[in-house]
Amino acid sequence: MDLKLKNKVALITASSQGIGKATAELFIKEGCKVIICSSNQMNIIEAAADIKQTTGIEPLWGVCNINNPDDIAEIVKMTKSNYGEIDILVNNCGGPTPGTFDDLNDLNWQDAMDQVLLSAVRMTREVIDGMKVKNWGRIINITSLSVKQPVDNLMLSNSLRGAVTGFAKTLSNDVGKYNITVNNVAPGYTLTSRLYELALAKEKNTGVSHEEVLAEMAMSVPMKRLASADEIASMIVYLASEQAGYITGTTIQVDGGAIKSTY
Repeated sequence: MDLKLKNKVALITASSQGIGKATAELFIKEGCKVIICSSNQMNIIEAAADIKQTTGIEPLWGVCNINNPDDIAEIVKMTKSNYGEIDILVNNCGGPTPGTFDDLNDLNWQDAMDQVLLSAVRMTREVIDGMKVKNWGRIINITSLSVKQPVDNLMLSNSLRGAVTGFAKTLSNDVGKYNITVNNVAPGYTLTSRLYELALAKEKNTGVSHEEVLAEMAMSVPMKRLASADEIASMIVYLASEQAGYITGTTIQVDGGAIKSTY
């Protein structure tokens, strides 16, 4: 299927590994001009080299701490100076500090607010006017199954990824008249470094090995396996397509059936 994405400009945050990196690769394969970024310069340089090896094209890359408003403004400025206005924004971020309510202080909450919610708000603010001028745009937020089914020991993620969902739905109502869609993709248990870190944390708290923790996660899913990053990326890229132009204000779970609710 031709997704009609050739020469679209796509910026993907937190894209040195995992779902973000896989998404960048798929956009390049669809003919997009892609920008990747990370707070870690070495990681993003390595990611750009890996993507070039896989696709034959090296993406534009930059260092960006998405908790920092100045970094956000700078990566968008760099993108525009190289490629023009951004057509597709994928708001991705790592998971905030795990813990229960009693484990977390105000600094933890503020850091998570910057990382999960305000990074998406600030990035969107930087690109939305250009999308309005073009009368075309795609904003896709990568959240988590926790927006529909809270995950134990992830108080910050459960709370603030839910806030992103409310932000996206409200924004979609405001910008639909400009042919801009705003959607969320909620991954289930996906084999990334974040999931591995959570398994290690559970091992520390319970004494159960992280291998057993990951196996238990897989067995809790009806499909009896963990997702690959590519499977999540495929949904993200489809939502950016011309064919998905009438899908907006939604949260689409890609979870192998892990979420137990019917809505």
